[in-house]
Amino acid sequence: MQFEYTPRHSGRSSVTDGATFRVERLKQGAFDDASQSDISHLIDQSYRYHSSRELRWHLAERLGTSPAAIRLTETSRRGFSPRP
Repeated sequence: MQFEYTPRHSGRSSVTDGATFRVERLKQGAFDDASQSDISHLIDQSYRYHSSRELRWHLAERLGTSPAAIRLTETSRRGFSPRP
């Protein structure tokens, strides 16, 4: 399963002092034969991820599959229209 995500810088973690990000947009099907669809509603967009690996594990758990089945591509904020 292929996903594209658009991260939004979210400051530093008070626990690990590492950089975090929130997912602004999450799209499925970007590189599959299926048409692209926004599935941002499937995750908690207020959650502060520490890495794309953490996001991949979160998606796998949410979708009931293994993390190895999830492929993520980071995209820039360009090309996305603001949410209504």
